[in-house]
Amino acid sequence: MSAPPRAESSVVARLSTLDRFLPVWILAAMVVGLLAGRLVPRLGEALGAVAVDGVSLPIALGLLGMMYPVLAKVRYDRLDTVTGDRRLLVSSLVLNWLIGPALMFALAWLLLPDLPEYRTGLIVVGLARCIAMVIIWNDLARGDREAAAVLVALNSVFQVIAFGALGWFYLSVLPAWLGLPTTGLDVSPWTIVRSVLIFLGIPLLAGYLTRRLGERAKGRDWFESTLLPRIGPFALYGLLFTIVILFALQGDAITSQPLDVVRIALPLLIYFAAMWAGSYALGRAVGLGYGRTTTLAFTAAGNNFELAIAVAIATWGATSGQALAGVVGPLIEVPVLVALVYVSLALRRRLFPSTDPALEESRRA
Repeated sequence: MSAPPRAESSVVARLSTLDRFLPVWILAAMVVGLLAGRLVPRLGEALGAVAVDGVSLPIALGLLGMMYPVLAKVRYDRLDTVTGDRRLLVSSLVLNWLIGPALMFALAWLLLPDLPEYRTGLIVVGLARCIAMVIIWNDLARGDREAAAVLVALNSVFQVIAFGALGWFYLSVLPAWLGLPTTGLDVSPWTIVRSVLIFLGIPLLAGYLTRRLGERAKGRDWFESTLLPRIGPFALYGLLFTIVILFALQGDAITSQPLDVVRIALPLLIYFAAMWAGSYALGRAVGLGYGRTTTLAFTAAGNNFELAIAVAIATWGATSGQALAGVVGPLIEVPVLVALVYVSLALRRRLFPSTDPALEESRRA
């Protein structure tokens, strides 16, 4: 084994080449997707012709492919150390189900008062708490994988229970109390359950079985030193594939309605930055370590765009402003949260000086 890196060495410098230049790959994927969607006739229609729970089949496959390797890395026998951390669990519930939806509601009304379709779409995005891409951001930022698995599962349970009720409250009840126009949200509990089962249940089961059967067959050392390095890069391949498809599907809309996209993007930018920074500060204030503070921040800042898009399409139609707002969500979330991955890595040495990167890397290899 090579010698441990010096304490003062850069965390970012120790990332793999694929991880270190991730912004370059993501920018290239965005450009490729935009050009393909703009230049290839009817490509968006072809990609969206077959859907899984209202989401294009290629996007669904990309999401499943990028989540599976990370969920295979989770040490499921350590989950009990997370479920006993009340500071983490309570903080996550408050951030995700009280602060997050309220903040998006406020931003949507303040910045899009004259665009009701986009405003409604953003509120729906704010109600859909993240259960997919957050796993990738957390892993890239060297967050706590076990904590991410628990918080994502917790979000999934609350999503099934609370999404419909919160939609009714933020689209009908609260606007009526404030003297604002109201709208409705026609979404069945089964739509939410189906989204959770597809986009979390399938890769979670596959990751768990891979680890369980691999460790049983050849042991943990072989599993983590031989198999995981082979399947790990496919998480980023799946991410880049998903980004290409997302931008290809909306390439024409983005380039033909740039001012609308900018109007939608502004509240999203503020939302992602505020939720991440506030959650990071809260994690630090309640005494969480680097790994769990990072996990808390990314699980609070991310959103379940798969569910938001599916609900918008089912309720208002694929060509509606609500659906466009749902699609713009991940287009803004991806570059912003990638940037925050690097912010988080840079903050580790400054705010968590007791963290030993060498020990952490050896545990997570």
